[in-house]
Amino acid sequence: MEKKLSREDAWNLLTEYNQTTALQKHALQVEAAMRHFAVLNGEDPDVWGVCGLLHDLDYEKFPKEHCHKAEEIMREKGLDETYICAMMAHGYGICTDVKPESPLEKTLYTIDELTGLINAACLMRPSKSVLDLEVKSVKKKFKDKRFAAGVNREVVLKGCEMLGTDLDTVIKETIEGMKEHAEEIGLKGNL
Repeated sequence: MEKKLSREDAWNLLTEYNQTTALQKHALQVEAAMRHFAVLNGEDPDVWGVCGLLHDLDYEKFPKEHCHKAEEIMREKGLDETYICAMMAHGYGICTDVKPESPLEKTLYTIDELTGLINAACLMRPSKSVLDLEVKSVKKKFKDKRFAAGVNREVVLKGCEMLGTDLDTVIKETIEGMKEHAEEIGLKGNL
């Protein structure tokens, strides 16, 4: 990796292109989960976290050019290939043909959609919190295709396959990562 991007610089870049609170919150949720998975994999949580933070860099301003515009922006800013490849790979089969290869890329691909489902599940709970959320609750919501219908469950399942991990484990660890940053990601709720 040529040059690591600081978290502050990544946040400034994200917010330059994404002013919507919901998109910023999603980026923070993916970042939190990615940091957790990095530690589990013995990798750098700062690099994985920044990849999570920037994965939807172009989504608000350029939804029809998703991933492709972000690649352009990231290259213009001289960002390392690690960040660019991870961002491109998260759109695999949807808006890019860049297959996730590294553990980082496979993890981002898998948990991006899952964090959206977990967020929606939290907001439906009386506590509005990730802190008391259980795997079985998320699994139930995962099976109900009408719940958070925009969440692409096929991507999550394909990602689990790529990682060689079962869905329960991926859900459990994604929740754990989000719990670690519950307040910052807006899911502390009223516990």
